[in-house]
Amino acid sequence: MAQKVNGTGIRLEGRPVSAGGAEGVSLVLDDPLSWWGGIDLSDGTVIDRNHPQFGAGTTGRILILPYGRGSSNGSAVLAEVIRSGTGPAGLVLQAADPILVVGVMAAAELYPDRPCPLVIVEEGYDLLSTGRPTRIHPDGAVEQDAYGR
Repeated sequence: MAQKVNGTGIRLEGRPVSAGGAEGVSLVLDDPLSWWGGIDLSDGTVIDRNHPQFGAGTTGRILILPYGRGSSNGSAVLAEVIRSGTGPAGLVLQAADPILVVGVMAAAELYPDRPCPLVIVEEGYDLLSTGRPTRIHPDGAVEQDAYGR
């Protein structure tokens, strides 16, 4: 259920898959992304030339995407960008994706000092926008400011 937050943004109730809190500027991907061959490991840039957000940086962002796409090796790529510090600060998905869940859970186990929470937001997902300050709360709630603060 989407709710107003002080009249300046939205709060969505999500389901935490990998708990934790994160904060960053949002990047909404229009299409699913394959982490295997779709992300540059060295800097977190989308390198899939066919993706609408080709060239966008994901490092430190709250990455919002419908779900992942492609190879099961994407789990290892996601875990590696989390380890190296070139990954997103957190993930918001519209639907659970086993490849991304495994990647985040593996990273949480191997690199507990580098959290990357993942939440599923089904209702209200389409209200989320790019370029907004966004927070993921440990209970799965996602807050997004209407404008930069």
